[in-house]
Amino acid sequence: MVLLAAAICTKNGKALVSRQFVEMTRARIEGLLASFPKLIGSGSRQHTFIETESVRYVYQPMDKLYMVLITTKASNILEDLETLRLFSRVIPEYCKTVEEKEINEHCFELLFAFDEIVALGYRENVNLAQIRTFTDMDSHEEKVYKAMRETQEKEAKQKMLERAEEIRKSKIQADKGFYKGSSHYSGGFGSSSNMSSNTYSTSTYDTPSYDSHASNYSSNLSSSTLNSSKPNKAMKLGSNKDVLPAFIEQQIKQTLPSSPASSSSTAFSSTPAINTEKVHLKVDEKISLTCGKDGGVQNLEVLGVLSVHIGTEEEARVKIGLRNNDNRNLQIQTNPNIDKNLFKNNSVIALKDQTKSFPIGTDVGVLKWRFQTNEESEIPLTINCWPSETRNGCEVSIEYELQKLNLELNNVSIVVPLPSNQAPVVKNCDGDFQYEKYKNCIIWRIPMIDQTNSTGSFEFTVNGHANEFFPVNVNFVSSKPYCDIQPETVSHADNSSQSLKFSVESTFSVDRYEIV
Repeated sequence: MVLLAAAICTKNGKALVSRQFVEMTRARIEGLLASFPKLIGSGSRQHTFIETESVRYVYQPMDKLYMVLITTKASNILEDLETLRLFSRVIPEYCKTVEEKEINEHCFELLFAFDEIVALGYRENVNLAQIRTFTDMDSHEEKVYKAMRETQEKEAKQKMLERAEEIRKSKIQADKGFYKGSSHYSGGFGSSSNMSSNTYSTSTYDTPSYDSHASNYSSNLSSSTLNSSKPNKAMKLGSNKDVLPAFIEQQIKQTLPSSPASSSSTAFSSTPAINTEKVHLKVDEKISLTCGKDGGVQNLEVLGVLSVHIGTEEEARVKIGLRNNDNRNLQIQTNPNIDKNLFKNNSVIALKDQTKSFPIGTDVGVLKWRFQTNEESEIPLTINCWPSETRNGCEVSIEYELQKLNLELNNVSIVVPLPSNQAPVVKNCDGDFQYEKYKNCIIWRIPMIDQTNSTGSFEFTVNGHANEFFPVNVNFVSSKPYCDIQPETVSHADNSSQSLKFSVESTFSVDRYEIV
């Protein structure tokens, strides 16, 4: 085939991006594209072509735009259609939506990708993953060079620090020697007080020179110390230390697996702080879940802790009334200093010794509970990962379903491992996604999951085998507890009718959540 030009144009024939692969004037390509809408008329076929006396248009509608290939009439129409499909798949790789504004913002990326598909009018034997790799322009030699440069900068910085330490020690030694010598000198000066007036006047005459010498020395010493404490831009190596070369970053991230606890702490930091009263109660629950990729729960465990934070001594002697509406078989344990009988009979937490009070200014755990089961109905968020191997790779479909509709999960991230050095082609995504090249994974992010969006799906295609997409790790945080145990009232220990203001902070987060 001989491909003359590839263009993205509006339905009125306005060219947004056009790449000519043979010698062609601007007036000719604009004329060909301007006559294109008149030729197609009102046709609405998905893959169509139109021939004129000199050229053939092969096009595909994309919402309000057209992807158009202009070829010679002697070209192979089957090859033209296959090339058109590849061009159409390239556009979503660089543009989130197929709109005029988005095309204009990423026009150069699209032109570079077009050049990888066609060279001098002939189709190159490349696929979408190779186009992504070529346009990224990764260089192994560049990574090695940056790694070596980073190492040299670190060595130079270390030598600089060692030299600075040596200078500091030498100044300290010189300072000690100076004061030791000046004390002997002043002693000799004081012993001359019994001399004649002539000798005394001579000594008093020498005093200003001694003082000026000492002041000059101390000023020089202080100025040199200040100068050494100031940053020296001429000796500043590795100032861009926060930028880690990609080569080293890849090795570190492949060596150290991502920790769910760190992800959980990141999720906690993004939750807004609440207003706390002098009596602040915290309900903290963590879930550990391991499911099989073919279904079934290997282990589901939820651990909860209720802690009390007292701000002042006036509120240190309190009783806490709980509401326990959870009908599941929970294992509940109280702190040894808590009155177990009072809690068992009345669901009230109070100290055994009524004369004592809760510690002030620190979190004190007063109640723990544990729930463990193998029932699939108790899973808060089910994940179904379904890889299907095809001739062109592996199509992966992932679905989530919120089974506990009373929960509201925030900052949900689903991490799917990928085969090394493979960029996925995303077909459908409810939410956002992020491809981590050096971690060899793709992260599906949903800001919030509740009963209004209790289901969602994510589909992508990549080369690989079905068993390479596991384990799938999930992380989220919720301000609503999993177990229905909540503080209801807080009153003074001596007077149950005297209610106290209190605040409650509930957190339900992930300790481990994986599908293996």
